[in-house]
Amino acid sequence: MKVIGINGSGRKDGNTAILIRTIFDVLQKYKIETELIQLPDVAVAPCKLSEGGQCLACMKTGSCIYENDDFHILYDKIMKADGLILGSPVYGADITVKMKTFLDRLGIASMANSKVLQRKPAVGVAAVRRGGGISAVDSLNHFMLFKEMIVVGSIYWNMVYGKEIGDVLNDEEGMANMRNIGENMAWLLKKLHAGVSLRAK
Repeated sequence: MKVIGINGSGRKDGNTAILIRTIFDVLQKYKIETELIQLPDVAVAPCKLSEGGQCLACMKTGSCIYENDDFHILYDKIMKADGLILGSPVYGADITVKMKTFLDRLGIASMANSKVLQRKPAVGVAAVRRGGGISAVDSLNHFMLFKEMIVVGSIYWNMVYGKEIGDVLNDEEGMANMRNIGENMAWLLKKLHAGVSLRAK
């Protein structure tokens, strides 16, 4: 089994990456493979549809036809993965533009191939300085629910507070929540793979 984590921050290896890696630590304890993709490392252009274009080629092919950026690489990894973690810091009381651009591409491309995301365990987490955390987590949850994913919950809202890199480690309650997310995601993945898969064939 494998879980992909998407760090939607404009800053590599910052607080958002710390949250995802904290969940990864728990998953790895249960022998679940993990891979972190940091959006600053990849190029993901806006969806042609969101730019006012009339592409929608993905509706015929089941995947985005443009290969002049890295989206198709990420799409292939997510398609093969068993679970997905979406992480974003809060910019302007919501998720980052990088994460929104990625989700726009992923959402449209998966419309013609629901099996890419359907019934796949997923969780959204947010690194928060002060406000806007609920809005950011809601945006991630709305995407996952719209895509028929199985949203993994925890003991509180999926956000951790901190400003400078590493400050989130001082939010003991928030970090405990991240570890509990890992436990719940591992449990769900094990249950899904113990018997007949619930994902559509």
